[in-house]
Amino acid sequence: MRIDADREVCTSAGMCALTAPDRFDQDEADGRVLLLDAEAPDGDPAALAAAELCPSGAITLR
Repeated sequence: MRIDADREVCTSAGMCALTAPDRFDQDEADGRVLLLDAEAPDGDPAALAAAELCPSGAITLR
């Protein structure tokens, strides 16, 4: 599956980096999401949790 992270929508909550640190980080300058790996196996539990827990809806999965 493909992971997309919209930095313009991100509110810097950091749930993605806490939930899936192998896929996400936070920009040191503004705290917004940094996508480290845009490809994940279908049904990847960490990626699914990160998208579900993102309070701003900045993370989408396809």
